[in-house]
Amino acid sequence: MWTTLRSRPIISGALIALLGVYFVVLGGWLAWLGGSLYYVVAGLGILASGLLLAAGRRFGRTVYLVVWVGTVVWAFWEIGPNVFGLVARLVAPTVLLVYVYMPWIGRSLDGRRGGGPSRNRVAAGSLAVAAVALGAASIGYTSAQTGGPAEATPPAGASEWPEYGAGLGGQRYAALPDITPQNVSQLEVAWTANTGDTADEAERNHLREFHSEATPIKIGDTLYTCTPHSWVLAINATTGEIKWTWKLQAQREGNPYLVCRGVSYFQAPEGAPCRERIFAPTFDARVVALDVKTGKECEGFGEGGYINLRANAGPSSPGMQITTSPPLVANNRLIVGSRIRDNRAVDEPSGVIRAYDPVSGAGVWAWDMGRGEDAIAPLPPGEVYTRGTPNVWGAMTADQTLGIVYLPLGNPTPDYFGGQRRPFDERFGSSITALDIETGKLRWTFQTVHHDVWDFDLPIGPSLVDLPGPSGSGTVPALIQTTKTGQVFMLNRATGEPIARVEERPVPQNGAAPGERLSPTQPFSVGMPSFTPPPLQEKDAWGATPIDQLICRIQFRQSRHEGIFTPPGLTPMIGNPAFDGVTDWGGAAIDPERQLITVNLMNMPFRIRLIDRTSPDAPKAKPVQSGEQPSSPEAVGEDASSEQHYPQEGTPYIAAVQAWLGPFGAPCAPPPWGELATVDLTTRKVVWRTTLGTSRDTNLFGLKDNLPLPTGTPNLGGPIVTSGGVVFIGATTDQYLRAFDQRTGEELWKARLPAGPQATPMAYRGNDGRQYVVITAGGHGAIGTRYGDATIAFALPKS
Repeated sequence: MWTTLRSRPIISGALIALLGVYFVVLGGWLAWLGGSLYYVVAGLGILASGLLLAAGRRFGRTVYLVVWVGTVVWAFWEIGPNVFGLVARLVAPTVLLVYVYMPWIGRSLDGRRGGGPSRNRVAAGSLAVAAVALGAASIGYTSAQTGGPAEATPPAGASEWPEYGAGLGGQRYAALPDITPQNVSQLEVAWTANTGDTADEAERNHLREFHSEATPIKIGDTLYTCTPHSWVLAINATTGEIKWTWKLQAQREGNPYLVCRGVSYFQAPEGAPCRERIFAPTFDARVVALDVKTGKECEGFGEGGYINLRANAGPSSPGMQITTSPPLVANNRLIVGSRIRDNRAVDEPSGVIRAYDPVSGAGVWAWDMGRGEDAIAPLPPGEVYTRGTPNVWGAMTADQTLGIVYLPLGNPTPDYFGGQRRPFDERFGSSITALDIETGKLRWTFQTVHHDVWDFDLPIGPSLVDLPGPSGSGTVPALIQTTKTGQVFMLNRATGEPIARVEERPVPQNGAAPGERLSPTQPFSVGMPSFTPPPLQEKDAWGATPIDQLICRIQFRQSRHEGIFTPPGLTPMIGNPAFDGVTDWGGAAIDPERQLITVNLMNMPFRIRLIDRTSPDAPKAKPVQSGEQPSSPEAVGEDASSEQHYPQEGTPYIAAVQAWLGPFGAPCAPPPWGELATVDLTTRKVVWRTTLGTSRDTNLFGLKDNLPLPTGTPNLGGPIVTSGGVVFIGATTDQYLRAFDQRTGEELWKARLPAGPQATPMAYRGNDGRQYVVITAGGHGAIGTRYGDATIAFALPKS
């Protein structure tokens, strides 16, 4: 083959001509749709160049050189000094230019031999021009900074991490000053505990989702954690020795979604059996109470150590209702929500929130919004809580002094059509709702999205912080709620009133499906920085090469997109953000001393449309086997770009959802696909914003190996911050635990992990006096990271 190419340019010319035909035809289609004319014009030049080269004419090189120069000019005109925008437009054409000017192509052109020194210099010069252009464009791309905040004196150290979010307020803050920006590079693995629980064959084949998302808690000298198959482990916090393991005995079949984010601790009154206990969620919709010393069920709790959350929920198939997040224990109440499978039907199990006596397991109250705004007594056997109501699947937070639990509510089922929703669905869907811990009485509610038909449910409870009062007098009890929309709300946690101004703004109304009733406005937190992505334009469409970028541009022109809140309808829309959101269940980390909040961000749009179930197109809608939302691109390679369908029984429409990817598997949205940002809560301005993650473990066509390009990656899990001024985060697809300077956003250190770290880390002081940082690395089916079973602790070297 190579001998043929070197002796006769006819094959190369023919292939280049075919490439020109591709750009002429599809570029013409794009132009007909109202898009850029560049591709059809460049295609004509590439076609002419290829035909001339195939005919042995040296002028074919010159024609392509003109196309390349025009491409460089067009690229800078359209996208400016945007490094990744220029990569998509210039790298592949430059490689082709270099190839065209190689000596073996020059031989036999017009009967001459060799490419000639001047021609070879053209190829070298084009590479140099491209390199200089891309290098200049990349200057200043790392992080946008507005200046570091004032220093704060680190508070005294704390040894525990007793709750999922460090404390009931979900700050994810460790008052530990030992690890600093100056010494964090010295961190080393202190111990690794292997749980023995990893993905089975069904999960590796994506027939069932295995998501390792646990954040351990620390009580005394022991860490307590859980695994996707509902195992609970006690681990020595200083040595990593596993003290005991409890394993749920239940059938995995029929449970499509296996995850456990964490457990909770409770100490019963003196003299009570099983006095110190761990409460853990299970994938069969129960909560188990375990003795912290032995790992055995607390027989006096509930029924043999269990609470059954399917009680009074009505009929449902296995896996329709499960528990994934740690129960909340506060003020002598054990408060539990459930995860309900998305998009199956209107008639799904209730999203009821229930409170139990943490000693006996007896029900105390049940908040069923369909029966009123205040909680009721638990229903007797045979009665059913209101079906299909918004649920709480993420971790809740609480203020014990105010006696309030904060519920991050989802939306009523299904997600993408709401014409059938009831008044209480509309009032409480996608809201922060505050209930009295003791009684379940409604204190207040604040809705972050009205009539949510985008799956912008709240994935985690707010983080609580006290802020300086007006004119520096006293403090104001505040909460910070991150959202999938990218809006950050700052409310008074006692009253629900906004501290930072919230404004109702008109949102797109065109294109909704018949029978839908949209909200004309949505709340925007204009008093806080917004991480909501701006509306996409055709020029934003990305791709690894102009070939797939052209397909992305065509798809953009074929879709509706007016920015966030573009309604789903019978023609495709681009959801940006989509169901994974700008921020997800990892939430934010708050430094209460420096008054800083750090949050990780994602950029991964999807295309969404509704299909009339009576139309001829409807039979093509095959149900999703896992019942989970479609995976991100890395999970299943090319399959992730296929349209996945959700029945939404009880509505007129099937929902069709598809990752917005090009034909090679590269996202159609431009990088960065993951970022980390810090906001000053006093000035309410972004302090810094930087790329999070590299392309090391993601590539085209679903391949796992790549160069570590600073593209950012999809990320699941959240950050923590320490009083030493260091932010720690895993979350990314390139399998690192990273440390960032809290003041500047500079990446200070990273450690390669054996599996995906899609979990929030935690930190504490061990019995040996050292500060430890711990991360779960077990992999995640939704974003395709490697599976494992490790809990890994890092510490500074022993002195």
